Amino acid sequence: MEERDVRFVRLWFTDVQGFLKSVAIAPAEVEGAFAEGVGFDGSAIEGYARVYESDMVARPDASTFQLLPWRQQKRGTARMFCDITLPDGSPSFADPRGVLKRALGKAADMGFTFYTHPEIEFFLLEPQARGAAPVPLDYGGYFDHTTLGQGTDFRRDAIEMLETMGISVEYSHHEGAPGQHEIDLRYADALTMADNIMTFRVVIKEVAVGKGIQASFMPKPFTEYAGSGMHTHVSLFEGDTNAFYDATHEARLSAVGRHFVAGVLRHAREISAVTNQWVNSYKRLVEGGEAPAYVCWGRNNRSALVRVPMFGIDKSSSARVEIRSLDSAANPYLAYAVILRAGLAGIEGEYELPDEADNDVWALSSRQRAAMGIEALPRSLDEAIHAMENSELVADTLGEHLFGHFLANKRAEFNEYRTQVTPFELQRYLPIL
Repeated sequence: MEERDVRFVRLWFTDVQGFLKSVAIAPAEVEGAFAEGVGFDGSAIEGYARVYESDMVARPDASTFQLLPWRQQKRGTARMFCDITLPDGSPSFADPRGVLKRALGKAADMGFTFYTHPEIEFFLLEPQARGAAPVPLDYGGYFDHTTLGQGTDFRRDAIEMLETMGISVEYSHHEGAPGQHEIDLRYADALTMADNIMTFRVVIKEVAVGKGIQASFMPKPFTEYAGSGMHTHVSLFEGDTNAFYDATHEARLSAVGRHFVAGVLRHAREISAVTNQWVNSYKRLVEGGEAPAYVCWGRNNRSALVRVPMFGIDKSSSARVEIRSLDSAANPYLAYAVILRAGLAGIEGEYELPDEADNDVWALSSRQRAAMGIEALPRSLDEAIHAMENSELVADTLGEHLFGHFLANKRAEFNEYRTQVTPFELQRYLPIL
């Protein structure tokens, strides 16, 4: 910090919904923060604590120290992610980062390291007043090389900033919808990746503000265009060995990999409220779009919930599966935790992998899907809440406190939503009823 003239250090952590929280301390206070942590009122943070048990402590993780490039023009500012504890030093029951660390600990006890590689989609929009209809910044399509006006160099500038912070980017391109872009982060262990995703969101919004435009991770801001997902490729390693690879299997997927996928499929409905936590998330998970609507798996089948990529099929280090339901507005700590625990349940229980869906699942009739044993993902947040309420797996993953608060928060969100009169209703019904 002395060498880089750092004047402020921001301590970052998230609330239950995945919104970033931050407190700034002076460099002189960092040593004390490592030794004792920084106390705060947990009752003021969404989902953290009740008023009578509100004292909590943020303990910075030194391995996450990075300068914030957009704050270097005046005085140097750095950030570190924090683990949240109770005053006695025990882990907080409500810290999303702690939830993921517990899940990774279970994987480690089974001999596995969990790696993830997300493809993060988002929209660039013309600046609008709050509540106004969104207007895309450009009208490009998939992989188009576009002239974006004031956003021409957006992805380049964002990637340079990410890499300055130690976050490696693998690909970037224009996505299928107007104004929609995708940046893929190079694979890393799930905790590092969840931290990277939180940083990624800040960087994208900071670069957008600097260019006078708006960036949004809303799952589906446009009725007529596909929404933004966060397709995530996942794999388990045993030391340096990819536990998902089997050269003798036609899909090159080992028994461990097949059990993992079976676990994700069996528990897909009950974890949906976590991987797709907003009312708007379910406008994306519809038939015929770019997102899955049914619980099934396939090779190179982009209508399936879980896809086994065929690219690099004979390279053991590349063996992975792609979870396609996540959207870009999920809390990455909780989402990766429930996906991992679902997969581990499949391995522990030796779940049998269902038959592959080798055709367009959207084009099948409901009778055909029923005959194949293919269930639908929840059609609404309300349906996802009901699926989660009875889930022992999600309750055990999140812990009693966070599980209860998450459900209460989402019930309140859906109840508020269901009372709203929408433009669709006014346009459709007001003239005729």
